[in-house]
Amino acid sequence: MSAAGAPPLRGFHAHIYFDPDQLAEAQALAGRAKARFRLAVGHFHLAPIGPHPRGSCQLSMNPETFAQFALWAAQERGDLTIFAHGLSGDERADHTAHVVWFGPSEPLDLSIFA
Repeated sequence: MSAAGAPPLRGFHAHIYFDPDQLAEAQALAGRAKARFRLAVGHFHLAPIGPHPRGSCQLSMNPETFAQFALWAAQERGDLTIFAHGLSGDERADHTAHVVWFGPSEPLDLSIFA
């Protein structure tokens, strides 16, 4: 168990947020991340989905890769925002307590976890 009895994080998702005119930029960033870190890249959602307020694409990684990805993302994201969260098995906690923002934070739709 990690701090305060919380379950350990078994991995991370990083969501690249983009507006329609940033799709090519988001695809290029995801492609570079995939090539560099051998990440699984999900579908490019052009509209909000789940708790995410804008278009997004999910990158999946293990904790060891996330440490390297975080350093890279902080410098390589350009004008894009990346929302990253841990994977503990508790969706609400993962999207509220186990989070890192690269760029400005944005409000999530947490009503889906009610």
